[in-house]
This record gives sequence, C-alpha cells and structure tokens, in this order.
Amino acid sequence: MIYLLFYRILLLLLLPLLLIFLLIRSKSNKAYRQRLAERLGFFPKPYQQGGIVVHAASVGEVIALKSFIEKLLLNYPDLAITITSFTPTGSAQITKLFGDRVQHGYLPLDILPCTALFLHRLQPKMMIFMETELWPNLIAQCAQQNIKLLLINGRLSKKSLTSYQKIGPLIKPCLNHFDKILTQSQENLSHFLQLGAQASRCVNSGNLKFDISVNAQVMAKKVELAKLLFTDERQEQRSIWLVASTHDGDETIVLTAFKTLLSQYPRLLLVLVPRHPERFAQVAKLCLEQGLSLAKRSENTVINNEQVWLLDSLGELMAAFALSDIVTMGGSFNAVGGHNPLEPALFNKPVIVGPNMSNFNEIMQQLRQADAIVQLTADEPSHQLAKEVSVLLQQPERQKSLGENALKVVLANQGASEKTLAQVQALLASNGAKS
Repeated sequence: MIYLLFYRILLLLLLPLLLIFLLIRSKSNKAYRQRLAERLGFFPKPYQQGGIVVHAASVGEVIALKSFIEKLLLNYPDLAITITSFTPTGSAQITKLFGDRVQHGYLPLDILPCTALFLHRLQPKMMIFMETELWPNLIAQCAQQNIKLLLINGRLSKKSLTSYQKIGPLIKPCLNHFDKILTQSQENLSHFLQLGAQASRCVNSGNLKFDISVNAQVMAKKVELAKLLFTDERQEQRSIWLVASTHDGDETIVLTAFKTLLSQYPRLLLVLVPRHPERFAQVAKLCLEQGLSLAKRSENTVINNEQVWLLDSLGELMAAFALSDIVTMGGSFNAVGGHNPLEPALFNKPVIVGPNMSNFNEIMQQLRQADAIVQLTADEPSHQLAKEVSVLLQQPERQKSLGENALKVVLANQGASEKTLAQVQALLASNGAKS
C-alpha cells in the first residue's frame, strides 16, 4: 500500500511535466494538444454509465480487438461499450471501425483526481485492459469500487518481466486486483506467474491478434487505392514492395536496400508506411535526399513512374497489404520488437522481418515452423533485405507458398475472442449483469 501511495504522490507532482510533455509532442502532431480535458478525466458528454470500458492504447491494439468488440456489441446491446485509447492514431482507428456504436475518449493520466473523475463519470461495471497496460492507480480504484477487472491478451516479454520485477511491490498487488488475467500463450502466463500473479487468476486463452478478418470497408479502400496504382491495363504492372509501420532508422535500411534492387528491378515500387504520423514529413525528406522520386498518398495523385509511394494517411494499411506483392514489417530492425506480421498474412502475402520480433515470439515460432515467414539476422540488414526481396521477386511460387502457409497459421489459431467473451460473461453474471 505504501508503494501505491508513493506512486500516487509522485505522479501528482509530475502532472505539470506530463502536460508539458503532451504539448511538446503536439509540435509534430497537433492532436496531442487537443482534448486535453480528457487526459484529466473529463470523459466527453454525452455518455452512458454502467457499461463496459475497454482500453486499447493505440492502433495495433484497436485492430486486434475488433472481433472481440463486435462480440461485445452483439451480446450486450443494452450496455454502453466504451473504448478508450491513449494516442490520437488509436482514437482515429476506433472512430473509423466502430463509429457511434461505441463511446470513446482518452484514458486519463493515471493520477488520482483524474482517474477518480473518469470513474465517477462512467461508473462502469467492468474495466478491460489489454496486453501490458498496467495502470496501478486506476486498477486499485476499480478494485475498491468493486468494478470487475479483466486483463486480456496478456503479454509479458522477458525484458518487461525484468523491468517490472524492479518495482514488484507496486506491480504484484496491481496484478492480483484483476479478477482474471487472460494470456496470449503459456510462456506469457509463466511470466505473469513469475511476476507474482496468483495462478487461480491466470488462463491461457490464445492471442486475439489471430482473430482478424477482412471486412467490406477494407475492400472498398483497396479499390480506392488501386485506382491510383493501376491506371492503365496496357502498362506492365509494377511489383509492389510494402514496408509497414516503420520507425526511425528503419527507412535508412530499407532505402539502401531499395536502391540496390532498382538496378535489377527498375519498375519496382516501394510503398513506405511510417508508424507515427508526426514522422511523415521526415520520411518524405529522407526519400528525396536519397535521390528517389516520391508520391504522397495525401496528394491523391496517380502513381506513374515514381519510385516511392509514401502512405501518409491513417486507416489504409490493411488495404495496402492487399495490393502488395511482398511485405516487410518495420520496428523489427531495432529495439521496438516488431509489429504484427499476421495482418499481411491474412492477405496471403509473403512477409520479411528484421532480427528483432520479440513482441511476437510465439507467433514467430509458429510462422517459422510452418515455413511462413522470412527473418533476417542482425548482420548487414540492408544487404540481406535486398537479397531476400530479390529472391522473392524471382520466385513467384515461393511468394505464393509463403503467403499461403502464413494464412494457414492465422486460420488455425483463431478463437481467442470467443474465449475472452466467455470470461466477460462469467464475470458479469457473477456481478448480476445481464446480456
């Protein structure tokens, strides 16, 4: 309890600095200085009370939750379903996927007055957190108010385990406030137990990220993008290499590899999709500095002979996967730990990743066992990347087999959403809520 008290006092003292950080962040992305009241707990009106709140920090988590949220909406039509996020891109994705079928606002800073106001406004029956989103203050307040607590798609890497163990007296009580902790895999379950979670609270329910599907909205967006890419059937169709969710440093590796490839494949089109919107201008500048011709999605121009297409837009990555020939996932060439390779796999696409996919250890193990992915080593990443893309461009059958194998892995592992819904139903039933 003393550690939680210290944590609360520390964050309260840091509140001015946290707000200054958001304002500094807003220099590159103005959305961070908008809706600041929500960061302080003022959930936007109008709102309904007494429902289920699900927290999805950013875009990837929102997409992974789609199937589960749809099941909540279907099974609890009389309860308000609220989805919170912490980033502007996550917020935009929630609006895009669910519109006014859900309530939406930012989750407040984990500071006592802010979280108290948030809970007072919404008075939820249940709070659902995802993966490693542990908010000690908010979680403790929910427990004090007998709000059911569920951690879903629980993920705890060895690195995160080591970090959390350093603040074990704060985190262990936080974990054991949860009524249930549903983990992505047995390995993750083991890590939660090592951190101090009680075994009776922990269940391996599988990974929600497998429960993805293609909807009409994605297919409509695919048609829209295709009109910019394939304008003249008489022209030779260009091969498309898409590099998704890039971070600082990724683009340098990719552009070096791309310039090598151009000598052999001059018609190859590189589609770059930075992870964070505030980096769009920086990435565009980098491409031009490398002497490459560039088109931007935001300009809505038809692609002719440009070498790079910068997808400086939101909510179009899934459709872009559908139009690509080869996909590389960013964040896998540095300490980020990679991004979800299952999304391009859903479209039968061959996927190449860098050496660090630590965020997806179990998924990567299954993909490797099924010969469904190409992973590079840490040595000379640009050279390796150019080599592997070249191999796939020369071997259409290899492209096809990698994509088909990856899709089989996705389909074979679906079902976590149903198991997660069953836990929600059991907890709400124990609390007297009815569907």
